[in-house]
Amino acid sequence: MSEFKIGVRETEGIHVLELKGYLDAHTAPKLEEAFTNLLTSNRYRIVVNCKDLSYISSAGLGVFMAYIEDVRKNQGDIKLSNMSPKVYNVFDLLGFPLLYEIFKEEREALRKFVDKTK
Repeated sequence: MSEFKIGVRETEGIHVLELKGYLDAHTAPKLEEAFTNLLTSNRYRIVVNCKDLSYISSAGLGVFMAYIEDVRKNQGDIKLSNMSPKVYNVFDLLGFPLLYEIFKEEREALRKFVDKTK
């Protein structure tokens, strides 16, 4: 099985998920668990840093779709950052840039949350 890790940290009340490795049908439950933990703790401002994500399958993309409605219903959002061109192409092919804000750098995504609260 391919390795997949998730780091979670908080900055300015925003939770950052750092994805590393292969996100596919075998590893998607780890991401589901991370999102579930955030939502059950009423954490709805989420940035997903994809800097070290080397692969994503449709199952991995499905995890994002499964949680976005609940996050936005609670006045939050999931913003994506630091994608390699290879990973971005998968998101783009399925129309994700129409549904999610995708930023080149994590700090831009964080700033978007902070600016919104001013």
